[in-house]
Amino acid sequence: MTVPNSDDGDRSLTEVITSLIDSIPNLLSFKCKWSSIRAKLADLKTQLSDFSDFAGSSSNKLAVDLLVSVRETLNDAVAVAARCEGPDLAEGKLKTQSEVDSVMARLDRHVKDAEVLIKSGLLIDNGIVVSGFSISSKKEAVRLEARNLMIRLQIGGVESKNSAIDSLIELLQEDDKNVMICVAQGVVPVLVRLLDSCSLVMKEKTVAVISRISMVESSKHVLIAEGLSLLNHLLRVLESGSGFAKEKACVALQALSLSKENARAIGCRGGISSLLEICQGGSPGSQAFAAGVLRNLALFGETKENFVEENAIFVLISMVSSGTSLAQENAVGCLANLTSGDEDLMISVVREGGIQCLKSFWDSVSSVKSLEVGVVLLKNLALCPIVREVVISEGFIPRLVPVLSCGVLGVRIAAAEAVSSLGFSSKSRKEMGESGCIVPLIDMLDGKAIEEKEAASKALSTLLVCTSNRKIFKKSDKGVVSLVQLLDPKIKKLDKRYTVSALELLVTSKKCRKQVVAAGACLHLQKLVDMDTEGAKKLAENLSRSKIWGVFTRP
Repeated sequence: MTVPNSDDGDRSLTEVITSLIDSIPNLLSFKCKWSSIRAKLADLKTQLSDFSDFAGSSSNKLAVDLLVSVRETLNDAVAVAARCEGPDLAEGKLKTQSEVDSVMARLDRHVKDAEVLIKSGLLIDNGIVVSGFSISSKKEAVRLEARNLMIRLQIGGVESKNSAIDSLIELLQEDDKNVMICVAQGVVPVLVRLLDSCSLVMKEKTVAVISRISMVESSKHVLIAEGLSLLNHLLRVLESGSGFAKEKACVALQALSLSKENARAIGCRGGISSLLEICQGGSPGSQAFAAGVLRNLALFGETKENFVEENAIFVLISMVSSGTSLAQENAVGCLANLTSGDEDLMISVVREGGIQCLKSFWDSVSSVKSLEVGVVLLKNLALCPIVREVVISEGFIPRLVPVLSCGVLGVRIAAAEAVSSLGFSSKSRKEMGESGCIVPLIDMLDGKAIEEKEAASKALSTLLVCTSNRKIFKKSDKGVVSLVQLLDPKIKKLDKRYTVSALELLVTSKKCRKQVVAAGACLHLQKLVDMDTEGAKKLAENLSRSKIWGVFTRP
């Protein structure tokens, strides 16, 4: 294989390597180093022979650039070898040793680059011509471009890699499909390896590429599969990267922090502290994404101790007061996850002014969907005996009523669960009934989602303890029928205890007993009794004593 060069005329690279290999045993200086160089030259010679087997190697730019670099290194090797033929080193021992080391390092890089290029398959694909505008041809073009860029990221110098990462960023920004194609070609492991050795500028660009990949749902699992290697790199960026790099690292960590193992690792490696620092002093964008990572981490009980140690409650509540809309939503979401089942943290939230911040967030939020985290936080706080009276006194019941009728399923469910939490006293139950909670909860009984039906029946089983609320319920034409329908054993994964409990409260009225039987409760209840459903036997006996149901008395 020949690459034109003025120093060696038309001698092929193989001829130059052979000549060097033959001359090395005769060199008198740095014999051990030259012995290592001789082994690398032998490997390179084999690879160049492999290059000859590919017709595309002579026209592939990556291959041509590599061969030019190899020629330059071989010319330097010949010159340095000539100075090592005798025991006397005219240019000094240290300088000559440095030159020998440089040749050895460059040859080592060439051997690795050649191996990457040969294994990539690009030398085989080089002859494929992509033309036309069909979807398949565009996909093939992206596939080839991705493979080409991946190789450029692994071989050559800093300038070449920098150009390749810029091209990759441009390619990925065009379309999510391009992201999926690049991921399928194996770009993620290449990027992670690049983080080990690249310059600061390259590292930040690489993190930007990883963050872009993390935004495509179907590609997240590939990032997660990289495990602690990728995670540690991103955490180091949080500690010492630029504002731009920190923001991109937070975007990527939002995808990685959904795994319990990764969440534990982030907590153990000081990640929560770094994220809270960004929440306090980062750019608006990085603050929002950092809060998003914290929101995910708070889902796992193992991390709560880290949050407490870092005084996270104060920082998060400050964000709810002054952050962007997304930052506020993520901060409230993090507080909701932290307070789940933890009364001490609930009390901390209230002490730090969390109730007032929640009210402000609730009243200013622009999207109903964004309100879900606020409703969940309200539900959690209402479960704490010490703070729930404060929640009631701050006027959250009137705020809940319109949310029960909103168009977002998750928000409706959270609101119904909040009603259940707030129904801790006769006073609060009566207030919720008078505020208008009953009618929208009846409507939710007919929802498509099992979770919505269950949340509504649970809330009603709490509110109907109040006599005035039962009167409101009876005014509905469909309330009893909707409840009875939920007794049907064919409706799977629905906790029927709440439905039975609500009906038990209603059948104290003669009119309601008749409605319950007329709606078909008899047959459903008999089956539920056989299934040992809690409360079903008592309700069945109650109806039986009224002498309007003879199903259980039949032989």
